[in-house]
Amino acid sequence: MKVGVPKETYPGETRVALVPDVVKTLSTKGVSCLVQQGAGLAAGYPDLEYSAAGATLVPSRQAVLSEADLFVTLRAPMSEDLPLLREGQAIIGTLWPLQEANQPLLKQLAERKVTVLSMDLVPRISRAQSMDVLSSQSNIAGYKAVVLAAADLPKLFPLLMTAAGTIQPAKVFVLGAGVAGLQAIATAKRLGAIVYGYDVRPVVKEQVESLGATFVEIAIEAKDAQDSGGYAKAVSEETQRRQAELLSKTIAESDVVITTALVPGKKAPVLVPAEAVARMRPGSVVVDLAAESGGNCPLTEAGKTVIKHGVTIHGHTNLPATVAFHASQMYARNIAALLQLLLKEGAWALDTSDEIVRDTLATHQGEFVSPRVRQALGLPELKMPEPPKKAEGTTAPKDATAPTQGKGKKQR
Repeated sequence: MKVGVPKETYPGETRVALVPDVVKTLSTKGVSCLVQQGAGLAAGYPDLEYSAAGATLVPSRQAVLSEADLFVTLRAPMSEDLPLLREGQAIIGTLWPLQEANQPLLKQLAERKVTVLSMDLVPRISRAQSMDVLSSQSNIAGYKAVVLAAADLPKLFPLLMTAAGTIQPAKVFVLGAGVAGLQAIATAKRLGAIVYGYDVRPVVKEQVESLGATFVEIAIEAKDAQDSGGYAKAVSEETQRRQAELLSKTIAESDVVITTALVPGKKAPVLVPAEAVARMRPGSVVVDLAAESGGNCPLTEAGKTVIKHGVTIHGHTNLPATVAFHASQMYARNIAALLQLLLKEGAWALDTSDEIVRDTLATHQGEFVSPRVRQALGLPELKMPEPPKKAEGTTAPKDATAPTQGKGKKQR
């Protein structure tokens, strides 16, 4: 198996999909890695470290794509990459196939019979935690959001008692208590701020309070706000409107507001109305981590930092890329964990009866496999094979984990 690591071409993307330590680990498992020269430089990983880890350096992105059996990436392939891709080749990356804008590319990849495993589809179950890219990168985004806010806010975060008098702590309000929100709460608390947290799912109240923050409770009922996979679900427009209305008072009284509310495949819910921003004290800061999906604040401009009503609003769309060294390290470990499940003795072993494989596998042999992808495309449910059963007193056949494609052979 040849695994390729091309240099990322998406604007502003500084991360790299595999780091030298992971390349070294993969090489002990029968996997050879082809790394484009300079692929890891922006993240702090020079070519010499890849060579020392056992990777083969190649001069161009085209060389990586044409020679690799599988290539790993942060972002979806570019349109100019498509002619280089061949039937049976595989891609692992974050392609966001549930978003309507990305589905034409997914269909083109399926037509070319390219196997696509999208890391944003990894189910949120305990067995898949080591592969959960959304969690690892959200952790970084939550941390960096607080650092950005602290740098811009014309106030100090902690309580200070000095000879010049007492400095009151800043008030930070975090909307959304997923991975990014909880990390933001923890970071702001460590910096000494008074922290408030809110989430439409009352079940997270205990987590928010365990970090030393105050959970903001509002009198609305939002049933079924989380799906069986652990992802947030969209609530009604009326519920969103009432949320924003009831949260406005806390927003207006806050020095920093950090928003993290996302619904996979949907436009981000509006939680911070323009009227609430207008009531915030001049110099206050809003960091909108949902900017790429439309923003939790209507004043957010994706990819820009703007000042509205005297309030600084950050609309960064890729905060993990601003901490590229550790973000790449965590992403690469997520990839390596998934590859341990997908490869046996250096060859493909796609067992679609495994929940993780089935949910992550967007396309395979021209078919859309992931139930969530099929639902997003309006396709009927695909019947999946049952897990192989062991007869009592016997062991499973050697090809029990091979792809269920009729012939039962492992794919190289």
